[in-house]
Amino acid sequence: MNRYAVIGAGPSGLAAARALTRRGIGVDGYEAAAGVGGLWDIDNPRSTMYESAHLISSRTTTEFTEFPLRSTVDYPGHRVLRQYFRDYADHFGLTDRFRFETKVTRLEPQGGGWDLTSDGPEGAHTRWYAGVVLANGTLAEPNIPAFPGTFTGELMHTSAYRSPAQLAGRRVLLIGAGNSGCDIAVDAVHHAASVDMSVRRGYYFVPRYLFGRPSDTLNQGRPLPARIKQAVDSRVLRAFTGDPVRFGFPKPDYRIYESHPIVNTMILNHLGQGDLRIRPDIDRFDGSTVRFRDGTADDYDLVLLATGYTLDYPFVDRAHLHWRGAAPRLFLNIFPASFNGLYVMGMIEASGIGWQGRYEQADLLATYLDALEHDPDTATRFRDRVTSQPWPDLTGGYRYLGLDRMAYYVNKDAYRGAVRREKHALEDQTGRRP
Repeated sequence: MNRYAVIGAGPSGLAAARALTRRGIGVDGYEAAAGVGGLWDIDNPRSTMYESAHLISSRTTTEFTEFPLRSTVDYPGHRVLRQYFRDYADHFGLTDRFRFETKVTRLEPQGGGWDLTSDGPEGAHTRWYAGVVLANGTLAEPNIPAFPGTFTGELMHTSAYRSPAQLAGRRVLLIGAGNSGCDIAVDAVHHAASVDMSVRRGYYFVPRYLFGRPSDTLNQGRPLPARIKQAVDSRVLRAFTGDPVRFGFPKPDYRIYESHPIVNTMILNHLGQGDLRIRPDIDRFDGSTVRFRDGTADDYDLVLLATGYTLDYPFVDRAHLHWRGAAPRLFLNIFPASFNGLYVMGMIEASGIGWQGRYEQADLLATYLDALEHDPDTATRFRDRVTSQPWPDLTGGYRYLGLDRMAYYVNKDAYRGAVRREKHALEDQTGRRP
C-alpha cells in the first residue's frame, strides 16, 4: 500500500496515525518536539501551555472513546493529559512511528504525491509520500495585532506565559478575555501588583459545574434547535452567573454560542471582590502609559496579549490548501477540493467536540484512503460528490461571528453528523470495515 506522512504528534496527529494504522495504512510521523503531546506538552518549544492550565471541557466529553482517561478528575491538568497522550501512543504502537525532534521544512508536489523535506538529528532528508496529513496544530502561531504608539514596558503574547512568577509585583494589563486570558487573569490577581483587562466586546461565561455536574455533560442527548438552546441556556446562565455587564463587561452583540463561551466564572468572583478591573479597548500606547478609547489612561509594567492565534502551515504553499481569508477552504475541514494528496486534521474549533470528534475526522480520512487503495471507483464517486454537490452546513443553525478566529468554527453535532454520514457511505459502498 501507499505510505502517508503525518505532521504533528498532538491529539490530532495521534488520532490520524491511529485511524490510518488501524486500517493497515503505512504511516511515518514527524514531530518537532522530543515526544508526543503537542500543545499539552509544556516542555515542547511550540507549546503555548502554562502551569495552571486544565481542560475547559470535561474529561468524559473530551477523551478518545476507545481509550478513556485513567483519571477520575472532571477537568484534569496539562501534565495528566501529556501522560494520557504518551499512554495512548504507546498502547496503539504509535510512538515508534514518529521521528521526534524532526521539523518538516518543505512540502512540494512530486509524481502524484509529495516530497517531504525534514530536518532532524540525522540532518536534512527528503522522502516521497502518496499523501501528507497536516496535524501541526491551530494554537501555536500567535496573533499579534498592531497598536498605535510605542509601549516601553514589556509587551508579551500569552503564548509565552508559563508561570505566575512572570507577573509578580507588576502592573499588568491583559488585552483580550478569551479562555486563556481569563485563566491568566485569575493567576495574576494572586501575584501581580494590579490587574486590568481591556476588552472590546462582551462574553458569555459558563460555569464548569451546573446542578453538581460538569456543565457540558448536560443535554447530551438529541441536540436542541439552535434558537431554543440559546434561549434556554441564556436563562440558565443568568440564574447561575448573573449579568457580566454588572462587572464592567460590554453587553454581547451576539447570541450565546455564536462565539466560543468562556468556561471560567472565577473571573467574575474576582471582579466582584475588586481584584481586577475591566477597561475598554485600546486607543494607543504612550511610553509606559496605555490610553483607552473612553479617554482614561493608566501606567503598566507588562501588557499581555490574549489575542489568540492564526492558522499556520508554513511548509507548504497556500495555493495547495485553497486558502480563503483566514483559513483553508476544505471539505469537512479535511479535504481540499482538488484532492491533491494533502489532508488537514484538527482544523476545527467547536464547543464540546473533544478529541473523539477529531478521531472521527481521522477515521473518515482513513476510510477514504482505504477506498483509494482497494476500491478506486468508490473513492472517485466520493471525490465527484465533493466537487459537484453543495457542501453540508456545519453551523447547526448558529450565526457565528465573522471573525478570523471563527473561520474554521463548526457546530459539534452538525459536524460529527456530517463526518459520520460520509464515513458510513464509503464503508457501505466498499464493504470494508476495520
